[in-house]
Amino acid sequence: MNSGENSVSDNYHPEGIRPYIDIARIDHWFKNAFMLLGVALAFFYQPGLFDTGSILRLIAAVGLTCLVASSNYVLNEYLDAEMDRSHPTKCNRPAARGAIKGTYAYAEWLALGAIGVGFSFQLGTGFGLSALALWVMGCLYNIPPIRMKELPYLDVLSESLNNPIRLFLGWFALVPEHMPPLSLAISYWMLGAYFMACKRYAEYRTIDDPERAARYRKSFGHYDLSRLMTSITFYLSLAGLFGGIFVVRYKFELILAMPFVAWFFAMYMSMTLEDDSPVQNPEKLYKRKGFFAFALLCSAVFVVLMFSEIPSLYPLFRVDSVEFPALWRMGG
Repeated sequence: MNSGENSVSDNYHPEGIRPYIDIARIDHWFKNAFMLLGVALAFFYQPGLFDTGSILRLIAAVGLTCLVASSNYVLNEYLDAEMDRSHPTKCNRPAARGAIKGTYAYAEWLALGAIGVGFSFQLGTGFGLSALALWVMGCLYNIPPIRMKELPYLDVLSESLNNPIRLFLGWFALVPEHMPPLSLAISYWMLGAYFMACKRYAEYRTIDDPERAARYRKSFGHYDLSRLMTSITFYLSLAGLFGGIFVVRYKFELILAMPFVAWFFAMYMSMTLEDDSPVQNPEKLYKRKGFFAFALLCSAVFVVLMFSEIPSLYPLFRVDSVEFPALWRMGG
C-alpha cells in the first residue's frame, strides 16, 4: 500500500492538525443522504417504526456511516496525492501539497474505520455487515494491486456501489430482520453509476488534455468523451429498467413521479455539458439553487406517492394492486 506514499513523504510540509480534518472530508458527509431512500422504504414497509427509539437508532446509524465514509476519504486522498497534482483544482488538496504525513494518515484511516464498523454491529448484523462492506469497498477502490479506481468502467461501478450499500444502511438501521427489494437496490446502483460517469465526463472535458488526464486518473487512458457518453446512457437505461420493475411490483403510484425524475436527470446532464461543469464537485451542487429546489421537489413527490394509494391507476394500466399501508388515499 505505497502508491504515492514516497513522493508525498519526501515533500512533507506540516501544517498542524487542520489538514487531517480536511482529508476526512466532513463536507462530503451529505452523500450519506443516499441512506434516506432506505429509511423511506423501511417506513413504507413498517409504518409503525416511526417512534423515538427509531429516530435515535437512525441518528446513531448516520453518525457511524459518516465515520466509515471519512475513513475511506482519508485513504483515498493520501493514496491519490501524486495523481491529484495533475488535476487543475485537486492539486490544492492537503495531501497533494505535502501537508500530510503517511503514518498519521494511516492511523486516522484505521481509527475511523475501526470505530465506525465496530460500533455498527451494535445496531444489528445487517447494519454492521453493510458498514463493513462500505469500508471494504473503499479499500478495493483505493489500495493496490486491485485499485479499482484505475480500471475503466470498474472505477465507476465500484464507487457507485456505495449507493445501494447506503440504501442497506438506511434500511437495516430500522428493519434489521428483512432484506430490501433487490430491484430498487440495483436501480440505485445504476443511478450512482450515472452520476459518477457524468463526473468523469465533466473532469475529462475540463482537463482537456488526454495525456494529463491519464496521469490524473489511469482509467482516462482508456476513456474518451464518446465512450463516457455511451456508458452514461447505459447506466441510466439500466436504472430505469430496474426502477420500473420496483414501481410495478411494489408501488405503482410512483409512476406519476417519472416525469419529475426524467426532468431531474435531464437537468443533471445539462449541467454535465457545461464548461467547467459543477458536477465535478457534487457536494457543492446545493449552490445551484434552481436545481437544488427541483431536487427537493422530486424528493417530496416521491415521498408523497410512496405513502399514497390511488386505486384508479391500477385498472387504467392493467396492473395488479399490491397491498401496503398508505397514509393517504386519492380517489375511489
